[in-house]
Amino acid sequence: MGLDVGPGDFAENITTAGIDLLGLPVGTQMKIGNVEVEISQIGEECHTRCSIYYQAGDCIMPGEGIFVRVLKGGKVRKGDDIEVFKF
Repeated sequence: MGLDVGPGDFAENITTAGIDLLGLPVGTQMKIGNVEVEISQIGEECHTRCSIYYQAGDCIMPGEGIFVRVLKGGKVRKGDDIEVFKF
């Protein structure tokens, strides 16, 4: 949309590449490094028109990004592999 944004600009905790996160259903379990997570929500309802809405003319939150709950904690490091193991 022509925005100059980078990792973390949308308050995301983890930025990924090479995996179709939005194609995975809620309940999918993944391993990131040694951490196990489960997709609990895809997207988020936009309740207010934030600065990104005013810059882009649209809100990306309803259709982009996922939320997960941690099943097994640990440390996630830059470059860790992501393995989908249950969906």
